[in-house]
Amino acid sequence: MKKLFIACIVALATLSFNVQAADLTEGKQYETLAQSHSAQPEVIEFFSFYCPHCYSFELEYQIPQKIKQALPKGAEFKQYHVTFLGGISDDLTRAWALAMAIGAEDKVKTALFKAAKANTLQSMNDVRQVFLDNGVSAEQFDGGINSFAVTALYNKQINLAEQFKVRGVPDFYVNNKFHVKMDGLSHDNFVQDYVDTVNGLLSK
Repeated sequence: MKKLFIACIVALATLSFNVQAADLTEGKQYETLAQSHSAQPEVIEFFSFYCPHCYSFELEYQIPQKIKQALPKGAEFKQYHVTFLGGISDDLTRAWALAMAIGAEDKVKTALFKAAKANTLQSMNDVRQVFLDNGVSAEQFDGGINSFAVTALYNKQINLAEQFKVRGVPDFYVNNKFHVKMDGLSHDNFVQDYVDTVNGLLSK
């Protein structure tokens, strides 16, 4: 009986997820891109520390965190920084590559958002200090910021933004094939609709 109950719960959850995916409308919540579907399920967010909407998504609505928490097993969530919002965007893109390379994203992300909003980031030295103030050692930063691995991640962010033709942020892509259309989501239940749309697209 217990096994039957668990099986029913799993079936209902799967049915709910499939209905959610079927309810998505091409041209409303998403658009399909003319490129190959990714081999593994993944969600990519392009963002900038200078972007006030990205700040709200991350720190107020916590949409990236909610998407990560709702990911099915085997799916990945990646955040890539863009270079087109002025200031020291290029340095921040390289610094974010370092954060990804050493697994320090959660250590420095909030501090970098707040520093950018306060306009206290004027050079890579300012960015370096944020890293040092948030648990990254001077040796990690200085030895990694211009390393081959970090340069490769820096280039990957730029190349993918060009590939997807990103013109504004925050911008979400699913399975390399689907682009989430923010203006097609519910205004009354925006955060949950965003999470549900991403999850639905992961199953397509």
